[in-house]
Amino acid sequence: MLYNSSSSFFLLTGFPGLEAAHHWISMPFFIVNISVLLGNGTLLLLIKEDHNLHGPMYYFLAMLAATDLGLTLTTMPTVLGVLWLNHREIGNVACFSQAYLIHSLSFVESGVLLAMAYDRFIAIRNPLRYTSILTNTLVVKIGLGVLMRGFASVVPPILPLYFFPYCHSHVLSHAFCLHQDVIKLACADTTFNRLYPVVVVALIFVLDSLIILISYVLILKSVLSIASREERAKALNTCVSHICCVLVFYVTAIGLSLIHRFGKEVPHIVHLIMSYVYFLFPPLMNPIIYSVKTKQIQSAILHLFTIQRVEA
Repeated sequence: MLYNSSSSFFLLTGFPGLEAAHHWISMPFFIVNISVLLGNGTLLLLIKEDHNLHGPMYYFLAMLAATDLGLTLTTMPTVLGVLWLNHREIGNVACFSQAYLIHSLSFVESGVLLAMAYDRFIAIRNPLRYTSILTNTLVVKIGLGVLMRGFASVVPPILPLYFFPYCHSHVLSHAFCLHQDVIKLACADTTFNRLYPVVVVALIFVLDSLIILISYVLILKSVLSIASREERAKALNTCVSHICCVLVFYVTAIGLSLIHRFGKEVPHIVHLIMSYVYFLFPPLMNPIIYSVKTKQIQSAILHLFTIQRVEA
């Protein structure tokens, strides 16, 4: 029997074999979801309200926080729907739209991390010209470029999904829709949909990570040329938060890729856990990392609470 993509639906999957414990499993997901919303929402509020945070570095951080919020708000409603209410059905259009947003925002996050590396590169290599190079206009152009690259690059593989017939089981392996999950159920020639993502991932994730690595090699070279040990430490300290965020994002991405490529003998539960770690861990950790390692953000948080106490 053919399931027409214009009228059919897919079934999302929680944790197979653990359905009786879904309500308990949902608790950490709910806590992480609230933490992500509060953490990234607070970052955006601080950057908007505190004039000391009106600079290129913090504008890029705001882009990162907004991307993390978007990714969480895209994935978590269906995850919690499955775990809380056992609401597994999702319409094809909703499923393809969710897959489009998930993959697009993942590419956007990689692009934002690359832009943040460029920001640190300019700040350390050309500190006197930092504000003249990274003007608000350039920051906006970089932001728009990152968004356009992320959202445009995912259109070619997602668009055919709306026209493919689906004659296999329409049960997906996650509680949210992914392109690689849906394409397995299509009864059509999916050669393009299998090859294109490999090329795009290589051009975006691999190329972005290589450019970030090269930028930090050049940054390290500049830092080592500084005579004062105190100034060297100060310069490197401004990069620590970004390096941590890059590691959190790319290590989880590489881990998920390795599991999918070479972990066929690994239990399915491990695949599920790794996918949730990839989608939830970076949005959870990014605001924590910047709050702990950035004094300006710590000051802004204290200032915000001080104002609230005075008003109370």
